[in-house]
Amino acid sequence: MAESVFRKVGLSRTESAELVETVIDEICNAIVRGESVKLSSFATFQVRDKNERIGRNPKTGEEVPISPRRVMTFKASNVLKQRVLKAHLSRKAKQKASSQAS
Repeated sequence: MAESVFRKVGLSRTESAELVETVIDEICNAIVRGESVKLSSFATFQVRDKNERIGRNPKTGEEVPISPRRVMTFKASNVLKQRVLKAHLSRKAKQKASSQAS
């Protein structure tokens, strides 16, 4: 990411790396504080509290209590989902075209 910032923004490589690290640190700190972080056209990161529950050991089938905890969730934006789908369909079309040309 720092390399992209370097190429697109024109900061030095060092400044670009520091900028990217600072942004990531701020996002991490906000998530640790329990705040939601929305990156427009990308995703939303949220912290959820999960209650204690009973789980099962898949090998033995033994029931085991799972303690309450906080988890981070990632919800991709519709813009990101559409870009991923478009790239997938484009790759599939290229593969189909190259296999037909062979």
